[in-house]
Amino acid sequence: VQLQASGGGTVQAGGSLRLSCVASGRTFSSDVMDWFRQAPEKEREFVAAVSGAGKISDYADSVKGRFTISRDNAKNTLYLQMNLLKPEDTAVYYCAASRKWVRTVYGIDYWGKGTQVTVSS
Repeated sequence: VQLQASGGGTVQAGGSLRLSCVASGRTFSSDVMDWFRQAPEKEREFVAAVSGAGKISDYADSVKGRFTISRDNAKNTLYLQMNLLKPEDTAVYYCAASRKWVRTVYGIDYWGKGTQVTVSS
């Protein structure tokens, strides 16, 4: 089982990036899919989650209204559209999968390797 995130990069404040996460090894259409992020010397924190069918989503207050999580189960792919980026969004972003709806690192069943997002001021 593998989750592979991509799409990170360096962008100026106010810009946009779209992250993708391709799942392989099994079908994740029944799992909740999540994005977390970890800034230097900080704990990994919840960013967003989407239900298996993609109809329910949840966001951290810090990204609400700027980020949009979505998924394409036919492609086994998770997305995170990030708009109006701020320097404080700078972090390594990780995709994850869980059988239950969680907003913490506890209860996550699968982690992907991260992708770096850097927002310059």
